[in-house]
Amino acid sequence: MDAVAEGLWILADRFEQSGNISQAVKCLEAICQSRSPFLPIVEVKTRLQLATVLLNYTDNLLHAKNHLERAQLLLKQIPSCFELKCRAYSLLSRCYHLVGTIGPQKQVLKKGLDLAVTGDGLSPLLWVCNFNLQLANALTIEGDFPNVIRALEAGLVYASKAQFPQLQLLFAVSMLHVHLMESDNLTALQQTVSLCDQLWDQLPHQTRELHPGLHVYNQLLHVFYFLRVCDYKAASHHVELLDAALSSKYETARLQLLAPEEKQACMSTLEMQDHDLQKEMKILQGQLKEQGIHEQKRNELVGFYHELDRQLEGLKDQERFYKYLFYGNAWKQESKLPLGAVLILVDLMAVTCARPKGMFKETTKRLQSGLSIVNGELGKLGITSSTQETHLPHWSIWMAGVYLVLQFQLLENKILIDLTRTEFMDAQKALMEVLDLYFRFPTILQGCESSIHMLLGHYAHSVGCFQEGALHFIEAAKLTESKALKALCHVYSAISLICLGDADSCSQALDLIGPVYRSMDSFIGVREKTLVLFASGLLQMKQHNPQEARTRLANGLKLTHKQLGNHQLVSQYLTVLGSLALAIHDTSQALDILKSSFTLAKALHDVSGQIGVLTELTALYRELGEGAKLQENFQFEERKVEELARHIQTAVSSSHHMYLLKHGLNQET
Repeated sequence: MDAVAEGLWILADRFEQSGNISQAVKCLEAICQSRSPFLPIVEVKTRLQLATVLLNYTDNLLHAKNHLERAQLLLKQIPSCFELKCRAYSLLSRCYHLVGTIGPQKQVLKKGLDLAVTGDGLSPLLWVCNFNLQLANALTIEGDFPNVIRALEAGLVYASKAQFPQLQLLFAVSMLHVHLMESDNLTALQQTVSLCDQLWDQLPHQTRELHPGLHVYNQLLHVFYFLRVCDYKAASHHVELLDAALSSKYETARLQLLAPEEKQACMSTLEMQDHDLQKEMKILQGQLKEQGIHEQKRNELVGFYHELDRQLEGLKDQERFYKYLFYGNAWKQESKLPLGAVLILVDLMAVTCARPKGMFKETTKRLQSGLSIVNGELGKLGITSSTQETHLPHWSIWMAGVYLVLQFQLLENKILIDLTRTEFMDAQKALMEVLDLYFRFPTILQGCESSIHMLLGHYAHSVGCFQEGALHFIEAAKLTESKALKALCHVYSAISLICLGDADSCSQALDLIGPVYRSMDSFIGVREKTLVLFASGLLQMKQHNPQEARTRLANGLKLTHKQLGNHQLVSQYLTVLGSLALAIHDTSQALDILKSSFTLAKALHDVSGQIGVLTELTALYRELGEGAKLQENFQFEERKVEELARHIQTAVSSSHHMYLLKHGLNQET
């Protein structure tokens, strides 16, 4: 009967490799359903293989789960079988993960860890790494970030014991990912980034080439880190490195190193190398047996033989690494991104880096690229413009969520660019797309609700509806747990209130700005600090405290110019500082400042910003008594005011305007 099982295993493997999954399943089921009993260990191996095929190629999770649970029962009756027991735990964990039962998954993983830590040699070390990675993923879903870090730190220790630097790097990069998601601890972030850099530098070039996906994952997280600390220059550098990696055919072809189909290709390559080395060693063995070989020649052959033997041992280590990394690992299949999502994410990061600098030609190109890929990938999942969340099969929800969130963030950036460029109708259209996405996929996009109100607040403020803008920003603050995002929302709301101009609104603005101003040095990066310095400086000027206003604005401008590189905010800083210089009759400095501000506003196509500068220039030329320049500037200002009024009137007349303005705001807000 063993020969029959061997034959069916081989046949199933051939069917799987040729893509005939249904026949592969039938071959394996024939063993499980046979009336003639097979040895328990044969049935265990068959059920594990059958579960693997079902998990990799179908959405038949229930059958996979049944086979794994049956295999576990059989394994209880068999002594030892360390490898099979670990494989069963790993696959069952993956199965529980896919059906969303995190409690049972954690129990299985803890049993697997209890077993793996008792073993000796390399195999148990790698199984401990496998289980810790899956446990970290399960704990992440529960939001238990402290224990996620503990699991990853434990895995890092065992990866070090196993002497696999690429696995050490994977644990370090995963720790960086977690810190970026939940930590405001700048020291922990910096230390983890340094650890990732150190481990990457230690990887031999040949090993790096085998792990392009790990390289891209590491680079992406570096981009997130540098954006978090507002180092846009460094972030842009890592985006360029990502573009270089993804533009290489070699890298792109092997990016999804951890996908099932890539596993087969990778293992086949190793097997071919193994075969070639063994062939060469047999030839050398034959030569060494020959009589009459010169001693020097014999020494050379012996040295070459030992070198081949060393290479062969290295290949065996790589085979072990891939075996334990691939087998049943839910973390790699569910929490690492496929190629399409990576390409979109790199486009999104490029937009995030370039947008504040007003590089709209580049950002438009990257937005179009990202949205095109998103639509294609959603189409592959069967998601159209009429698909709703309730229509999605369970197996596609996670992947659909990845692409829908990326689509949301691309549209978010498009809206902000349209508003900056005074393209209010384009912004309206994109906002309606965003709301349509949210209504069709409310659970998947639940975390985006605060961002939606932020966007609506920016839209309302841009078209002069400052009261509604302030309310949307406050609503956005209520819907987020992020301290940094709450601070930004409160400052944006305060700016809208300041624009209303009345004493009561300015008093409310002061109440919003005060707490943020007092804690501005507690935030990572300078984004919150630069914005609150601008708002508080503006408020000080409104309250007739020009010296304090000038001090805050000058400090904020320095930070914005040096670290943030946001050209629109720099232009706004310069406009207010120019106005302050004019107020103290320093007309020479006011003229230089206002000209610089206008240059930036013009490059951004920011009509509202241009009008603010032109208004100050009109007052300046009036004070200087330069009638010709005054008349020319005043006429230009009038044309810009008319242009802005046309844009606003078109937007306000749209059937979508009032809907966007009032969306999500109740009468009591």
